[in-house]
Amino acid sequence: MGVFEYIGVLISVILGLGITHLSTGASKLIQHRDEVKFYLPHIVWTANILIFILLIWWGMFSWSDHNNWYAFEYLFITLYAIVAFFLASMLYPWDMAKDIDVREYFFKNRVWFFSALFVAWCIDCTETVIKANAGLRPIPQGYFGFLGSQMLIALIGIGSRSHIVHIVLSVVFLAFVLFLVVFSAQNQISP
Repeated sequence: MGVFEYIGVLISVILGLGITHLSTGASKLIQHRDEVKFYLPHIVWTANILIFILLIWWGMFSWSDHNNWYAFEYLFITLYAIVAFFLASMLYPWDMAKDIDVREYFFKNRVWFFSALFVAWCIDCTETVIKANAGLRPIPQGYFGFLGSQMLIALIGIGSRSHIVHIVLSVVFLAFVLFLVVFSAQNQISP
C-alpha cells in the first residue's frame, strides 16, 4: 500500500460518514413525512453537500501521483474532509425528533453551516493551488471566478435570514456546481 492509498482510506471514511449522515437524515425525514415540516432550501442544500462531498473525493485522486508527503499536507486534506463532514452534520441533528421543523433547525444552524462552507472553499482554494504548484493538476480555467461566487454565497448565507434569499442561494450553488461538473476540464480522471 502506498502513502496515497494509506491516507486515502482515512479521507474516504470521513467523507463516507458525511454521506451516511446525509442519507440517514434524509431517510428519517421521509419516514416521518407526516409530522415533519419540510423546507425547500434544506432539501436543496442536502443535495448540494452530497455533491460537494462526492466532488471532494473525486478531486482527491489528483493527489495519487504525489510521492513526497509531508505531515502538513496530510493534515490539510484531512481537515478538508472533516469540514465536509461538519457541513453534512449541520444539516441534520443526530437525534432527530419526528416532528422537526426543518426550517427552524436550518436557521438555528445557518451561521455555523455557512461559516463552515466558507472555510471549505478557503481550504479548496489552498488545496487547488498546492496541487497546481506540485504539478499534480492545473488550476481549472475560471476557477477563481467560480470560487468567488461560492464564497459570496456562503457570506450571504451567514448574513441573511430571508427565506427567498436562501432559496436562491441553494439553487444558484447547485447550478454553479452542476455547471462545473459538466463543463470543467476536471470532470475526467486520467491515471
